[in-house]
Amino acid sequence: MQTFTDSYDKAYLLETMMGPNAMRVTEEMTSYLPMKEGMRILDLGCGMGISSILLAEKYGATVFAADLWVSPSENFDRFKRLGLAQNIIPVSVDITKGLPFAHGYFDMIVSVDAYNYFGCNDTMLPYLVQFLKKGGHMAVAVCGVKEDFPKDRIPKDMQPYLELDMGFHPLSWWRRLWSKEPHFCLQHCREMDCLRQSWDEWLESPNPYAQRDIPMMEAEGGKYFSLIQITGQKAL
Repeated sequence: MQTFTDSYDKAYLLETMMGPNAMRVTEEMTSYLPMKEGMRILDLGCGMGISSILLAEKYGATVFAADLWVSPSENFDRFKRLGLAQNIIPVSVDITKGLPFAHGYFDMIVSVDAYNYFGCNDTMLPYLVQFLKKGGHMAVAVCGVKEDFPKDRIPKDMQPYLELDMGFHPLSWWRRLWSKEPHFCLQHCREMDCLRQSWDEWLESPNPYAQRDIPMMEAEGGKYFSLIQITGQKAL
């Protein structure tokens, strides 16, 4: 069956990707979530906003598209051209310096291919949960590894490409971390099915970072990487 992502303008997606196809990853992740029209969602680390576009177009959500590196003005122009200026609110956010929102404001917080750069600690999940309504959901998708590298050493064939501080961890590591938060019920911690397809689509992108990743993925050859989905609900 054709998905929303499959039916979208592929040329547009290739131009706006900043990593493995965030629209495809978001679509698989949201299939595990109770999506409802009119939800208020924070898309944290949205890049050029293709995850936000899916949330607004497919589900009728109001999305706050937050990013540090892509300017709100650039994203606003992009959303306006798609007729989504009333549905997606672009904001500039440095999560390490705090969020400018009221506690209990969001029905859902999502983050695709970004959380591992700021959330590999004991403090980020409890901090973000404050911004969810009671019963609200949090969902992230992160690039990870199938198993921890032995003795914290990167395999020789991946040493030209990876660093230990990139936040690539196995599924078991993320499950332990998120299970610590007493006000949050972990519901899914799983390897995603779209790993290979989302990466293959990214490698087709004209983005120079995508071209740089081609030899890395050739060296990886399906041996090390995982795409991990973690979802859960704030206590009622």
